[in-house]
Amino acid sequence: MTHFLSALILQGNYHNHKNVEQAITFANPLIWMDWRNKVVLSLPHYTGCAPFNNKQSNKMKIGIIGAGQIGGTLIRQYSKAGHSVKMTNYSGIEKLKSLALETGASAVSLASVVTDVDVIVISIPLIGTLKLPQGLFKNTPANITIIDTSNYYPIRDGIIEDIENGMPESVWVSDQLQRPVIKAYNSILYRSLVNSGLPGADAFRLALPVSGDDKQSKDLVSILVDDSGFDSFDYGSLLDSWKQQPGSPVYCTDLTLPQLKKSIEKARKELLPGRRELGLKYILSHDPELWMDCVKYNRIIYESDLDV
Repeated sequence: MTHFLSALILQGNYHNHKNVEQAITFANPLIWMDWRNKVVLSLPHYTGCAPFNNKQSNKMKIGIIGAGQIGGTLIRQYSKAGHSVKMTNYSGIEKLKSLALETGASAVSLASVVTDVDVIVISIPLIGTLKLPQGLFKNTPANITIIDTSNYYPIRDGIIEDIENGMPESVWVSDQLQRPVIKAYNSILYRSLVNSGLPGADAFRLALPVSGDDKQSKDLVSILVDDSGFDSFDYGSLLDSWKQQPGSPVYCTDLTLPQLKKSIEKARKELLPGRRELGLKYILSHDPELWMDCVKYNRIIYESDLDV
């Protein structure tokens, strides 16, 4: 099958999913995803960052704190989607010059990145929340949408007793910021975020959970998730966001929307820490370029539901 699919690509037909659909048994979407990651993503002119939503409406002003793997990818994706993006990081904005040239995003100070924006994305290690200056948001409207992409890993963040005792990670983040947050983009590997986005009409588009207490903010986040090439699933309140934390069946398991809806209901809070550590051990001991191996391993140990 791979040879036949490769022939379609060489004929210039890989942009037309209908041609590919004729060659794939749709009973198992994993066949498509496995082929896509092995063949399509290896094409020299496949960027993984093409704009997935070509609508000219809903363009936002976005400030992003953190330009690492996830933050840097969102800067690229949001810029390509036509949003006005400002960015900053801890290591100095002079280090963002190349990213600014690449994307058109503006490298600004921490104070400026949260000023005159519609959405703020905080994409730093969870413990880094404590390093943000007090009063950072004093001139920011109370209803501003703040996205938290972080996850708790004790090996990096140290032991945080509130989280160890069951407080959802983004509730802890919200408490430190003294602002409501929306939890999103925490449940996908960096390379999946870069490479696995698809247009909205694609039957095998992956989905990301979104949790928070403000419906309007979650609607804004869903637009941005769509611009990144993924469906979004509004699971509920921030108190419910533990179901998308590390160790959950929907954490870094690359699921379609129907699969995500079924899998998230299987999350068991008491199992998350142990499973989180198993997943981390695997990631740290394997080649990061083979990220789909990590996804497949996570699906097994987190007991994701792939039967839809």
